[in-house]
Amino acid sequence: MILQLAEAKGCPRDLVGGKAANLAEMISAGFPVPEGFCITTAAYRQILADGAAPLPARLETGIVEAYERLSRGGPVAVRSSSTAEDLPDASFAGQYDTFLGVRGADEVLAAVRRCWASLWSDRATRYREAHDTGHVPGIAVIVQRLVEAECAGVLYTANPVSGKRSEIVVDAAPGLGEAVVSGAVTPDHYRLSGKGEIVEGPGEGCLTPSRLGELAAVGRRLEKHFGAPQDVEWAFDGDGELWLTQSRHITTLFPVPETAGEPRAYWSVNVYQGINRPFTPMGASMIRERQRGMATYMSALGFSDEIVDVDGWLFWDITDGVRSPAKRPKMAAFMDSLAAPSGRLVEQLGRDQRFPSVPPGSDEDTPPENRRRRWDRMIAAWLLPDRARARGVRDAERRIAAFAGPDDATAWQRLSFVESIRGDVCRIEANLPRDANTAGAVGGQLAGRLLRGYVDEAEIAAVFRGIPHNPTTEMDLALWRTGESIRRDDEARRLLLDTAPDELAAKQLAGALPDVIQHGVAAFLTDYGCRATSEIDFGVPRWADDPEPVFAMLVNLLSAEARFESTAAAAETRIVELTRRLPVTKAHRVILARFLLRRSRRLRGLREFPKFCLMRGFAALRKQLLLVGEEIVQAERLGRADDVMFLDLAEVREALDGRDFRAIVARRREVWGREARRPRVPSVLLSDGTVPALESHAGEGDLAGLAAAAGVVTGRARVVRDPDGARIEPGEILVAATTDPGWTPLFLTAAALVTETGGMISHGTTVAREHGIPAVVGVPDATTLITTGRVITVDGSAGTITFGEEHR
Repeated sequence: MILQLAEAKGCPRDLVGGKAANLAEMISAGFPVPEGFCITTAAYRQILADGAAPLPARLETGIVEAYERLSRGGPVAVRSSSTAEDLPDASFAGQYDTFLGVRGADEVLAAVRRCWASLWSDRATRYREAHDTGHVPGIAVIVQRLVEAECAGVLYTANPVSGKRSEIVVDAAPGLGEAVVSGAVTPDHYRLSGKGEIVEGPGEGCLTPSRLGELAAVGRRLEKHFGAPQDVEWAFDGDGELWLTQSRHITTLFPVPETAGEPRAYWSVNVYQGINRPFTPMGASMIRERQRGMATYMSALGFSDEIVDVDGWLFWDITDGVRSPAKRPKMAAFMDSLAAPSGRLVEQLGRDQRFPSVPPGSDEDTPPENRRRRWDRMIAAWLLPDRARARGVRDAERRIAAFAGPDDATAWQRLSFVESIRGDVCRIEANLPRDANTAGAVGGQLAGRLLRGYVDEAEIAAVFRGIPHNPTTEMDLALWRTGESIRRDDEARRLLLDTAPDELAAKQLAGALPDVIQHGVAAFLTDYGCRATSEIDFGVPRWADDPEPVFAMLVNLLSAEARFESTAAAAETRIVELTRRLPVTKAHRVILARFLLRRSRRLRGLREFPKFCLMRGFAALRKQLLLVGEEIVQAERLGRADDVMFLDLAEVREALDGRDFRAIVARRREVWGREARRPRVPSVLLSDGTVPALESHAGEGDLAGLAAAAGVVTGRARVVRDPDGARIEPGEILVAATTDPGWTPLFLTAAALVTETGGMISHGTTVAREHGIPAVVGVPDATTLITTGRVITVDGSAGTITFGEEHR
């Protein structure tokens, strides 16, 4: 039960814990680590099993003898080494107890007991729950010779704040390093180049340049040895000798694409698509196929042709656009329209010396004949909007009918069908006619110009609340109507409120719910079961696969008002009222503005239609692939059918051909789960790991973003990180990192929307406007700076969030 620290090398973490395992590895590699011993988790587990209050005599004697051999009664450090500590994705820094300057056998034994007890402290338990480590931890204890430190602190081999991999950060203070780690003192702060040169530091600090250089060198050696940037605790003793007391991964750094040569800039596809979790491997492959249909357009803006995948986080290389004075403004406008403040970050990078401008190329504007054809098609759509919309719907239905796939086929035939039709499904958005959709958007813009000086932008935006033919708002309305039917049935309403969503979902699949719920939800899933949260990831289960989120949303909607229908009814009145403000001398403008606003309302809802068609195509292909997965499971090459979503199509073919992918899928699921726990995703990332920060122009104490949907609302914030199962009370303000169509049923009860990313034409803000709620998007760190229950005022016209006076 007691090992010398050096003997812990190669021992399972479940026996010696993370800290001891790392220290033993460092000793083996020749790094200077104070000698010591480890009381393994077997001792802790025996105490638990025996329910022993005093330590067993044999264990107590062993600890005392090891302590006497180590220090002859002198001071030691007694430190925890939990099995859930110093993990690659969770450091557990400061969650378990450490005792320094412990002297004498009785004090050592007491400190060991306190280390064991710290495993179940409130802070450690909460940290484990937040990081979902997935197992009940054990705890070992390390006893080491105490370094009588002249100076001590922490070394980061990459900048933990900016993410920059080529910078080293050192915090140091006289005496023992625990004061720095615990925050008990304000340390000397140094920022070094990768070569150890001082970039920033105090005038008179406790570290000399030579000692900083020594720390930088040992830090780089540790980083190379462990294969990742390190967080290192160190101390210089009175003789000037350097000792290392801990090294672990810096778990907060975001992974970066592998690059060589000049600096590169990347834009997150995850942020652009409104999902705050990594893509599954199958989802990533489908996104690449989808983007091929946009390659020409995106390349003209400065985006790379290929998408880079780093542990499920997908990135476009945007370096060419950042460096091009001609492309950069177009790229920035495009990015901010979908995921602000990405575009403003690109504009800032354009002034960064690391991205020098290149000479203008031969970019050409759209040929005149193409522009004329585009205008001809838009005018036709304005004149006959219903015909234009019907033509687009017919085209889509014809394409979707071809995605259905065979009912009776072998797994090989199903896979071949998916391979043959994948391109058509993934590029359906690009292939559908956009005339009606474009006419709807441009019509509103032209009307705004005609009314300029008499009507402000917020008033025009209000005209487009409750517009028809939008599949996303129609989905929300269908769910609300289902909730209304349930609300009128007392028995069904009580069942919905008193039963957990997962139980309701199981009963739904078994056909065991009251008719009003059973039939209502079944009808909803028939039309919208292809949708889901983070639905752009092909690998994510659809609501038809797992209706639990639908039941959670229904509970939320039992208190919702018929906001959509009321905004739609007021639109015509608003059009007449706004256009009457023009003087009688501008009667021609009145007629044209009314015409364009009315036509725009009838066409603008098609903005969401191509994405809905894509989801229907995804659902059809998922059905075929899951059937293939079932056969591979029967052949014992996958553990479950949806494991196919952690392969690509070529690998699925290999699995059918006999290759066992169970171990590979298990590793990929582990990585996916680890990455999914990241609290946020940077919208723009540099190849050296830097996450560029936006220059803020908000007033003191306030937050600023992009004004995305007009209106002013004051209410209590509700921070939501996952919409599945979330509850938004009427009047609360929804605060989220990002949203996609799977979030929009929450908009029916939310009073306003605040997100960290998003733009004027992103799915979430489009639907927020149509529901008539104010929205401010592109607010950096909103989910951190705003807490649930805090009173805030959201001004969707000015793009600001103001905190209530009681919270200032």
